[in-house]
Amino acid sequence: MPLHWKIAIGFFAGLLLGLVVHYGVGNDTAWVQAFTHYATTPFSQLFLSLIFMLIVPLLFSALVVGVSEMGDITALGRIGWRTLAWTVVLSGIAVLLGLVLVNLFKPGAGVDPELARQLLAEGAERTQAIVRDSTSQPTGLEMLLSIVPQNVVGAASNNANILALMFFALMFGVGLVLTRSPQTEVLKRGIEGLFEISMTLIGLVIRLAPYAVFCFMFNLAVLFGWDLLVKLGMFVLVVVGALAIHMVVTYSLALKLVGRRSPKAFFKGVQEAMLMAFSTASSNATLPTALKVADEELKLPKKVSRFVLTIGATANQNGTALFEGVTVIFLAQFFNVDLTLGQQFMVMLVCILGGIGTAGVPSGSLPVVALICAMVGVPPEGIGLVLGVNHFLDMCRTTVNVAGDLGIAALVAAGEPDEPDAPGAPAAAGPA
Repeated sequence: MPLHWKIAIGFFAGLLLGLVVHYGVGNDTAWVQAFTHYATTPFSQLFLSLIFMLIVPLLFSALVVGVSEMGDITALGRIGWRTLAWTVVLSGIAVLLGLVLVNLFKPGAGVDPELARQLLAEGAERTQAIVRDSTSQPTGLEMLLSIVPQNVVGAASNNANILALMFFALMFGVGLVLTRSPQTEVLKRGIEGLFEISMTLIGLVIRLAPYAVFCFMFNLAVLFGWDLLVKLGMFVLVVVGALAIHMVVTYSLALKLVGRRSPKAFFKGVQEAMLMAFSTASSNATLPTALKVADEELKLPKKVSRFVLTIGATANQNGTALFEGVTVIFLAQFFNVDLTLGQQFMVMLVCILGGIGTAGVPSGSLPVVALICAMVGVPPEGIGLVLGVNHFLDMCRTTVNVAGDLGIAALVAAGEPDEPDAPGAPAAAGPA
């Protein structure tokens, strides 16, 4: 049975069993708490820890090999600028779409005040920690300077500063391209070996994915059920609706018109990566699966996929940028803070930058949301309203992020002169 079917079975089995337990037994029963505390939660955390343990060597080796395989700096510049351009364009469209829908439906104006007080009280401790974390987030020039690490080992040990590690890997790859010698060829083959070892080990870990996905979904369903999603239904619907429109419409149009690919064939090919993204709520944890899908299903040139997907796991997060924009306006509506068009335009720009700089780990966008709220005069403590539904929305926006990474890789590959029609031709023959 293909892995994505096993993951799908684990996903629906965990969800259904969790809902049955939540509504039939209750999440405060002793055996349910013991089962989640000693079985499902540790196993799901162990799975993520195994993936994250291998992410640094994988990310470093994939990016170095991807850059070195381009053969010259001209190709790197061409692919790099095209990747950046598509990232900014698609992120801008995503945030604009989210702002239009949140202004149209005004979900923040209809929140029950009593429910809001209860949610703010329940999430007060976690909210304070997130707000404190947001004050340490670099902004402006400081953010640009933080991309260049003073200590690359320190950057590799900190998930929040993964951009710095990618910058070092990028420079290392450029150095390999510029330095032609027998010694560097040996080093290049060694890094290629590191990449292959990382993929082999991750392949072993991924075999646990169906069971980990079962645990993720069981925990989510047994703890929260559908109650909170219904109570904050309008906010959830606006976010999920905007994400769905962006993925189905925007990505499909770009793939059809620019990438010369069938959107239907594309989404069928990337379903395994999308399932993994939805289950883990982490772009970084999904990177190995995305690389495998790009090679085996989309047949993308490796020099393009390794570069674009490795960069995109942190720097191309359309869904996260959209969520940040919608959440800021939602909280502004709730607190009756009237934001001008100029302020909303600033929110849009900061969300695009936030989508690039947000850590590709679960809930990595919440400190950025608190930071943007403080910038436009919205009480950042208001994020306590959305903490209960954040994990579900995190799963949704990560799915869009990963699909966007693979979509941009396909768009960039279609414009590569040295890869004629091979990547796009087979898919283009399918139904639109």
